[in-house]
Amino acid sequence: MSDIAKRFVQNPLLKPADLPPGIEGMQVACLLNPGVFRFDNKIWMLIRVAERPVQNENFISFPVLKEDGSMEIMEIKKDDPELNADDARVIRYKGADYLTTLSHLRLVNSEDGIHFKEAAGYPALCGSGMLETFGIEDCRVSHIGDTYYLTYTAVSENGVAVGMRTTKDWKTFTNEGVIIPPHNKDCAIFEEKIHGKYYAFHRPSSVEIGGNYIWLSSSPDGIHWGKHTCIIKTRPGLWDSARVGAGAAPIKTGKGWLAIYHGADKGHLYCLGAFLLDVNNPEIVLARTEQPIMVPAADYEIHGFFGKVVFTNGHIVHNDNDTVTVYYGAADEFICAANFSIREICSYLKYTHYAE
Repeated sequence: MSDIAKRFVQNPLLKPADLPPGIEGMQVACLLNPGVFRFDNKIWMLIRVAERPVQNENFISFPVLKEDGSMEIMEIKKDDPELNADDARVIRYKGADYLTTLSHLRLVNSEDGIHFKEAAGYPALCGSGMLETFGIEDCRVSHIGDTYYLTYTAVSENGVAVGMRTTKDWKTFTNEGVIIPPHNKDCAIFEEKIHGKYYAFHRPSSVEIGGNYIWLSSSPDGIHWGKHTCIIKTRPGLWDSARVGAGAAPIKTGKGWLAIYHGADKGHLYCLGAFLLDVNNPEIVLARTEQPIMVPAADYEIHGFFGKVVFTNGHIVHNDNDTVTVYYGAADEFICAANFSIREICSYLKYTHYAE
């Protein structure tokens, strides 16, 4: 496998101990997969903060939001025969699935893109209503005109869906609710309209027929989505054989829309790759990397809450129009960054017959 990432020597940039819990009596277990954007002449990250109660050696305890916004703690004996806790992220109890942590979204900013601090005066974003009782996760941020579009994973006993909130100032938000119903996630809106329409990636999930593939959709207003098209599938025998999902909004280049995405194999090794779409018709996939461009290799990527993971929701393209800083979650626990060259990524693309 290949790896062309130039990791920051300061990694991890943030770890769980760097942020206080948002709820009294909880502990921060993980920092994950930030959305990234520029605002007020700074670089910002909207980090997924996953919290849980301090654990007892004989019990598994986890939080669940109620529809009214209050929280309850569920506690289950580890030797309960109806408990399946093989996965650190999800448990199954009496036929129902629960997350072991409750996630919300927290804002941090930086002058240099390396040293981040929590942003005073800016609210955290938490789950709201019956469709977000297990929390909100993995937000992508797209800036179009004067509006920031926040697409995130909304989790509840009803399933995993795509929620959206919008803002202009990061202090007041409009909640657009669920824009794509379960089971769906990994939604990233392009930061430019194409022929007057909004476009977005998303990832329906299937365990029976089909698979976990990247789809493309269009919208007249950025809220109501249709014309869904499957564009990127898993590839048997390769690093992305089990599932694929979009990262952040794609980067417009002279060659087309360049998208960085994540893929995983059946052993849950999460790597990053890239694909290229036609600039005028993004339903056309021009090229795709055969090998990943980033593989879990550093200790902080291999060992953590859920190891062997690099996963990105956000990046910053620099003024040279070649350097892109990818901010990513490592091992489902740490926030890190790495630089890539857009030209170098493009040199690894394998073109399809559309581009011949």
